[in-house]
Amino acid sequence: MIKAHLDNILSYLRQGNTNAFIGSTNLKIQEIKSAARGFGNFKNYRIAIMFHCGKL
Repeated sequence: MIKAHLDNILSYLRQGNTNAFIGSTNLKIQEIKSAARGFGNFKNYRIAIMFHCGKL
């Protein structure tokens, strides 16, 4: 099993990056989408995502 994932393990040790941040951001976006029950247009959806993810 270690041989099969050796490249990924070494990459993590060198860079220290995981996909946890992207996973949590995706969860926030899905929660916004669920709570809104649909947006009138994409602009409002985008603004809500940016607001809740701290980029606005």
